[in-house]
Amino acid sequence: MTSQTKSTVPARAANARRPLQGIFGVILFAIMTLSGTLTLAKPADAAEADPVNVVGRWMRADGGYVLQLSNPTFDGRLTAAYFNPRPINVARSGWKLEEGYLLVLVELRDEGYPGSAYTLAYQLDTDRLVGLYFHAGTQQQFDVVFERIK
Repeated sequence: MTSQTKSTVPARAANARRPLQGIFGVILFAIMTLSGTLTLAKPADAAEADPVNVVGRWMRADGGYVLQLSNPTFDGRLTAAYFNPRPINVARSGWKLEEGYLLVLVELRDEGYPGSAYTLAYQLDTDRLVGLYFHAGTQQQFDVVFERIK
């Protein structure tokens, strides 16, 4: 085996895993959406269903985690930034209406956050994001609440 071949073997292995990571992410979002988030909030009415309602800075009630949401588009895209307290890479984010719930989905992919994800439902009456946090490193799920930073 030449030195060039030896160095390309790990790269090929990493590239082979990428499609599996994408599939895992889609499955994770589906599981999280169906596994309890919908019981944490009542169905959205027309006013709640507007994704503009989630734009802003949100702090997790149990700590200094900050989620900043902006630029919702009609096709479900949403820009998200996450801080703990320094920036954590957001792999993907978006919003969707599902069974009457306005959901915000945020997947983190950074050191210490290997595909961890939030599935949050917006509650207009309390102006909160309520849902689940899946910590991929420990394979545990936690109930979370984000309150708007005014």
